[in-house]
Amino acid sequence: MYKVVIGLEVHCQLNTNSKNFSSSLNSYNSLVNTNISPTDLGYPGILPVVNKEAVRKSLKTAIALNCEIPKFLSFDRKNYFYPDLPKGYQITQMHNPIGKNGYLMINVDGVDKKVLIHDTHLEEDTANLNHYSNYSLIDYNRAGIPLLETVTEPCLYSVKEAISFLEALRSLFLYCNITEARSDKGQIRCDVNVSLMKDTDTKLGTRVEMKNINTFNNVKDALEYEIKRQTEILDNGGKVVQETRRYDDNLKMNFSMRSKEDAVDYKYFVEPNIPKIKISDELIQNIKDEIPMLQYDLVNKYINTYNISRVDANTIVKDKKIANYYDECIRNGGNPITLANFITGVILSHLNKFNLTIDKINLDVNDLNSLIKMIEEGKISNKQAKEVLTKALEEDKNPIYLVNSMNISQITSKDEILKVVREVLEENPNLVKDYHDGKRVFDYIIGQIMKKTRGRANPKLTADILREELENSTL
Repeated sequence: MYKVVIGLEVHCQLNTNSKNFSSSLNSYNSLVNTNISPTDLGYPGILPVVNKEAVRKSLKTAIALNCEIPKFLSFDRKNYFYPDLPKGYQITQMHNPIGKNGYLMINVDGVDKKVLIHDTHLEEDTANLNHYSNYSLIDYNRAGIPLLETVTEPCLYSVKEAISFLEALRSLFLYCNITEARSDKGQIRCDVNVSLMKDTDTKLGTRVEMKNINTFNNVKDALEYEIKRQTEILDNGGKVVQETRRYDDNLKMNFSMRSKEDAVDYKYFVEPNIPKIKISDELIQNIKDEIPMLQYDLVNKYINTYNISRVDANTIVKDKKIANYYDECIRNGGNPITLANFITGVILSHLNKFNLTIDKINLDVNDLNSLIKMIEEGKISNKQAKEVLTKALEEDKNPIYLVNSMNISQITSKDEILKVVREVLEENPNLVKDYHDGKRVFDYIIGQIMKKTRGRANPKLTADILREELENSTL
């Protein structure tokens, strides 16, 4: 058996108006090769200007990741010559990243784990290459877009841990509003490093990197494939070669691209055209004040304060808008457990069915709370409330209006229920005899009463009244 060791490098495009070092528009939907400038293309005499908003969003991420923040902001040049890098170098942060030595807490199968962050650094994205059978096309719109790269230590020991970390990191990005994190737009991509070692080994195995994997499902498949590939090599007495490989999500396998370069091959040196910029304590404090409670802490709050299940808590916090809606309902007096049940059930089902976000539905928090209160007061059953809510969402109607118009409020009058109970017993005298003979007819009689009242009789009150009538009845 081998111990799996995984390290991740997550690249995230920041949602700024302009690019990282130029005034070109940062936009996904523009025509190809229209959002470019001499700065993006590295023309002679150009000077980059640091994007303040990109720095601010990067700092917010670094702080949320519990990183050490430097006193000064500085950049480096990473020199290499690929077709997608028009300048022949990339402005990045090698020696003084915007955050280092951080961590992010995750929970895997009920067990807490601290994932160590080596660093998170701000750089610029490359151009987009589109390969065809005998030629390639380049779109420079992406060149220069602010790109935040977050690098973990090799401290993830299973595919499940890796995916849990990616989901938690993406949630952090969304909660901090630094990106949409849309994989279909290339806004979040992942390089995966994998090595295997024996349980008795003290040294990490040979590392293999897989580049630019763009969905979490593909990360999962790529990891499983690479772990299997390396296991077979080692079992057969071979040696794993340090290299960079490309994962093909159509073929569900990876292929060697090149032997792995070391950092020295990039000939890093300090970017001469960007002076050091002081990061003030005031700026850091202002950014700290903007960071909301994040996924891990929010889940624990929901479990410990509201006594909802971890499954429900994880489901709610996956979407910041849904978590905000849930919190608002509670602030307005809603029952946390019942709310969690309705949100994770009826509401999320509706959102997923029609591909909507919660801010696109017309369901006021007070109306949802009122519907739940009707259950607590015994006016309607839990089942009826869910049916009403489903109908309200589908027809865009007020749920309380539907309760009244559908005439489904529960009958809670003892006299009214007693009258129906006696009618059913008079119509079915044999059931009274069967009951006294010890036959299991109680639930059947309840069903007959519910049928007469169209399900409106309060179940508990009905059962109490029926039991009393049966016990007092004579054969």
